[in-house]
Amino acid sequence: MLAKTPSTKAQGQAMPVPAIPKRLYSIAEAAVYLGRTVWAVREMLWAGKIPFVKDGRRLLIDIRDMDTWIESSKTQISS
Repeated sequence: MLAKTPSTKAQGQAMPVPAIPKRLYSIAEAAVYLGRTVWAVREMLWAGKIPFVKDGRRLLIDIRDMDTWIESSKTQISS
């Protein structure tokens, strides 16, 4: 998930600057990632289904925690 990044010039040659993957997501971004509404994500946080990081008033969600929730929520129907 590397985005195009601007190049920097070092000794006359363009060198790509590596993109740092984003780890913490806002509630709105997490809603898009999870395919849920913003309020559904808020309710998940309040219910303790996904942990969050509090930065002042902002609530941030670690992508690893979202992936863990997805994996633990998977079910399989056996026939």
